[in-house]
Amino acid sequence: MQRTMRALYSNQARPLTPPPPPPAPKKKKQDVTELKIETTFKPKTCTRKAKAGDRINVHYAGRLVDGTEFDSSFKRNQPFSFTLGRGMVIVGWDKGLEGACIGEKRTLRIPSSMGYGDAGAGGLIPGGATLIFETELVSID
Repeated sequence: MQRTMRALYSNQARPLTPPPPPPAPKKKKQDVTELKIETTFKPKTCTRKAKAGDRINVHYAGRLVDGTEFDSSFKRNQPFSFTLGRGMVIVGWDKGLEGACIGEKRTLRIPSSMGYGDAGAGGLIPGGATLIFETELVSID
């Protein structure tokens, strides 16, 4: 017993091995590697399409591939305003809303690389997450 205790508590240096890194997040079936744009409603007439430099107003609902909603301007009844193509929003929005007509509705499936990347955002969006946005272009200023 005394030998065992002495061996356990000896001052001999033992190499410490760091724990293995956490596994990379597994891609889900619904994850995408490139931007997917689905037009779900297009007005009969389109007098103006959104282009880089336009200030646009967009209603949206954002969710993860598991269906968890993380934000919605619809629920606040307040469209989100930004200048398209100026990097004010995630790349998936800048690219996914370009060419939309006023009143047009699109579903954007945005890969992590065009969203929040490996860092995620605000504790609500995990790193590596594919984002799904239901959007409606309300107006172009």
